[in-house]
Amino acid sequence: MANITQKITPFLWFDKEAEEAANFYTSVFKDSSINGRSYYGEGAPLPKGTLLTVGFTLNGQIFTALNGGPMFKFTEAISFVVNCDSQEEVNYYWDKLVEGGQESQCGWLKDKFGLSWQIVPVRLMELLMDKNEGVRNRVMNAMMKMVKIDLPTLESAAAGK
Repeated sequence: MANITQKITPFLWFDKEAEEAANFYTSVFKDSSINGRSYYGEGAPLPKGTLLTVGFTLNGQIFTALNGGPMFKFTEAISFVVNCDSQEEVNYYWDKLVEGGQESQCGWLKDKFGLSWQIVPVRLMELLMDKNEGVRNRVMNAMMKMVKIDLPTLESAAAGK
């Protein structure tokens, strides 16, 4: 029997790239692993023995990826936020996840599988909740001009420079 320890698990529907995606994501995030696989049996929508699901963990967060066929696609309506402690960390995750994908704006990108990610320095959220309305407005205006978030530019905007 499966050992389920997490109340809510993101379940990602892929056409047939579930295992490739899980392998990719576990290569990007530290402390990650593939937890198990299940396969289609007789009478299933896909041939017997085809990978059905792959369970994986990214930094302690459990996910399941499904090979469900081409009928559903990812949209920007759902995204995963990666909270980063430094510009170096922003750069690392941005560069890894956008490879083969597409940049958007304000720290958003789509990876090569079409899944949306927000690569966000924790400091950005602190600045956007600053007690000073001028700081909040300058930071928001600076962020709106960015593709990948640039923390030094945000700090300059917060300081009014």
